[in-house]
Amino acid sequence: MPTFIAFWFTVLGGNVLVFPHEGSHWVNMRVLIEELHSRRHNVTVVQAADSWYISQTSPHYKSITLDVAVGANDTFFHHFVTEVVKIKRHQGNAWSRFGLDSELKNNFYELHRKICEAIVHMFENEDLMESFQDSKFDIVLTDPANGGGVLLAHRLGLPLVFNARWTVHGEAHFAVAPSPLSYVPLPPSELSDKMNFIERVKNLLFYIMRMHLYKQVVGPHYSAVVSRYFDQDTDYFSLFQAADLWLMRVDFVFEYPRPTMPNVIYIGGFQCKPAKPLPEHLEEFVQSSGEHGVIIMSLGTFIAELPQDLADQIAAAFAKMSQKVIWRYKGAKPATLGNNTLLVDWMPQNDLLGHPKTKLFVAHGGTNGVQEALYHGVPIIGLPLIFDQPDNVHRLEVRGAGKVLDFFTMTEEIFFQGIQEVLNDPSYRMNMQRLSRLALFWIEFVMRHKGAAHLRTESYRLPWYSYHSVDMMLFLAGITLLIFMTFAALVRCLCSRCVRAKIKRD
Repeated sequence: MPTFIAFWFTVLGGNVLVFPHEGSHWVNMRVLIEELHSRRHNVTVVQAADSWYISQTSPHYKSITLDVAVGANDTFFHHFVTEVVKIKRHQGNAWSRFGLDSELKNNFYELHRKICEAIVHMFENEDLMESFQDSKFDIVLTDPANGGGVLLAHRLGLPLVFNARWTVHGEAHFAVAPSPLSYVPLPPSELSDKMNFIERVKNLLFYIMRMHLYKQVVGPHYSAVVSRYFDQDTDYFSLFQAADLWLMRVDFVFEYPRPTMPNVIYIGGFQCKPAKPLPEHLEEFVQSSGEHGVIIMSLGTFIAELPQDLADQIAAAFAKMSQKVIWRYKGAKPATLGNNTLLVDWMPQNDLLGHPKTKLFVAHGGTNGVQEALYHGVPIIGLPLIFDQPDNVHRLEVRGAGKVLDFFTMTEEIFFQGIQEVLNDPSYRMNMQRLSRLALFWIEFVMRHKGAAHLRTESYRLPWYSYHSVDMMLFLAGITLLIFMTFAALVRCLCSRCVRAKIKRD
């Protein structure tokens, strides 16, 4: 799959400047970088001094390290996720949503403040900016989950390509394409495209609250940078909308049908690869499962450990299974851990998902894990926490390819019964394998047709009142009112003349 992506960078031996986002976002960005390097492009990666995932040395790219920290490291995310777990387990749904939004706002307000400080530091470094100019980059590739690459591309006057699902304003489609809220659910609202009246009201209110939240979190920081370094009339949101190409990390196997734009290229599952042989100790453990097979569990990089009582409940449920279990977990060993469960610090997730003995994936619902499960046709038990995770696994549940369990109510018995349902009902695996075949079809479709960078819509240049035709409707309403008033005045004038004429005759 990744080989088609470099086609978009049509200049052989071109110079690509990459401004990535930290954490799991780097996992799929690295796939693009490695493919670009294999096609003899020169890649330069800009990173903060406290980069967590991104290595300063690599055979695939040259690194430029900014002399500033942004705080987007494992400590930040582990603390944030720990607080989220506490909120979700000790509050009801309404309070939980409010608590999560408050936690999200406070943490990411500070994160984007530091990112903007890094941008200012970069722009004020004359030697660095001169070196960017001298390098004669052809393009900027960035993840718009932060605005650094967007502002850098416009500062250097370079074409801009997004590796996107999320921007600093939320889900990427809502920034670039018409998104009628009547049938396009706003992630992560956990709604589908078939909404009743109450759900449509919920979708609208959720949209209003989320947009207000994003404006509070990112607006003050990026607006200040834009007003300092760009024209006074420049709106920071329009800089995101002006991206030349959007490589969207989903496809319509996963996405609900919705309006899109010709410069949006769907690359869902591009990071997925055929499974490689497992390390010897893991292969031996998997083979020992016999006909029952294996369950694998991973809650991602951010969730290093769980509250002890919850970990004990999960371990106790696993201990009652006939299957063997491989659980990526770094916390204290659960007291109820069974002999059938292997705890590991790290697992070759894609290779395990592609193993024929893997029956089920217990996951938090991150995009990479969901796409890999789709690719290999393995059904999911979702334990979502934050960001897009609830929406991702909800979409699988709507399609009958997974089941969502909630940290609010989950107990040992609920967890055990949920796993039994997915394992014993063949429809889950059949539905996931059907989605897998569809995903492979569209991946191969894109590879066959390749394509080119289509012209983007110019709608982002319109003010909101023009985009929604408010000015046109007011103009037409004004013309209609003017005609009506003119007609009324003529009638009144005629009536007045008739009355005067009658008076004269009398």
